[in-house]
Amino acid sequence: MQSVVQGMLQELEHEAASTRKMLERVPDDKLDYKPHPRSFSLRQLASHLADALDWGISTMTVDSLEMDFEQWKPFSAADRKELLAKWDAGVAELVGVMKAASDEKLFVNWTMKDTKSGKTFISMPRIAVMRAFILSHMIHHRGQLSVYLRMLDVPLPQVYGPTADETDPMGA
Repeated sequence: MQSVVQGMLQELEHEAASTRKMLERVPDDKLDYKPHPRSFSLRQLASHLADALDWGISTMTVDSLEMDFEQWKPFSAADRKELLAKWDAGVAELVGVMKAASDEKLFVNWTMKDTKSGKTFISMPRIAVMRAFILSHMIHHRGQLSVYLRMLDVPLPQVYGPTADETDPMGA
């Protein structure tokens, strides 16, 4: 019987590969593009996505994370090469952390607090944090990125099946 960690790891690896294909399409000359004044720029969105796995690493390696949100500086990639390097490093590290984890660890509570106020933002079992705030969050932002790329007329890669740009059902 497969462990919960092994199942989650397979999902992570599958979604990470699909996300990388999307990040590979980010055009360096359009990083300042915004589809709406209140939207992230392409750089901000892709950087946020590339940085997402660092949160998963923290979720799996510490029981509580205290953040000083006033001092925190989000990752901002200079170009696609830097986005992909950040993504690849995050995937490798999180996969390694997950391979070393036990099912029991997934059911231990994980907490995120604001350093200054002491306010708790999240406190739930790691498995719920990994699903909702890491995997689903990554998939959500990958979907947003696909819209940005479509609006910029960048051909979209296959994620769960063929796109209007790539029709090979095997993804070759």
